Amino acid sequence: MFTGIVAAVGRIESITPQSQDADAGVRLTVAAGALAMDDVALGDSISIQGACMTVTTHDGDHFTVDVSRESLNKTAGLDRTGEVNLEKALRAHDRLGGHIVSGHVDGLGHVTHFAPIGESWELRVLAPREIGRYLAYKGSITVNGVSLTVNTVSDLAEGCEFSINLIPHTVNVTTLKNLRVGDPVNLEIDLIARYVERMLSTSTDMHNSLK
Repeated sequence: MFTGIVAAVGRIESITPQSQDADAGVRLTVAAGALAMDDVALGDSISIQGACMTVTTHDGDHFTVDVSRESLNKTAGLDRTGEVNLEKALRAHDRLGGHIVSGHVDGLGHVTHFAPIGESWELRVLAPREIGRYLAYKGSITVNGVSLTVNTVSDLAEGCEFSINLIPHTVNVTTLKNLRVGDPVNLEIDLIARYVERMLSTSTDMHNSLK
């Protein structure tokens, strides 16, 4: 589990195919940047751009993870070199500064607007319709591993567009500063919203079965 509070911006330095098979995954070598690695062991989980990955090797300030082809197909930002948001897995005694994040990407959104507004920045993302039902005003959403608060939600024919207000600190210490209109982003819905939706749907099904 994670909190969505980015601990450091690292960098994917190399991508090595696991085999010549077109369906094979890749091994990423990641420079950890300011992420403290002294307590990281083999098999530990690290969130990379919001996707939970398992450490396969580590040496000083670098580590590697293996990414399956399925994960590559369902995420953005793990198939090329460049900056990535990093967060180590949550420990039981850690502060929950953001919200409960599993590191399992639910879908890809696309940036429709990213521009300064006053002292802050406004980010708008078009999410798939199936994710839109979990988005709510002042609810939580994870974008590329960053825990954020939804400001507005608009249901459109092509999906669900939501907006976020970003303070300068969040922009400066994450990879969100690199976003451009049209860029894909990894989205994870709020875990609590999943359970609420499940409880409501189960309750409705039970009610209908008793009619």
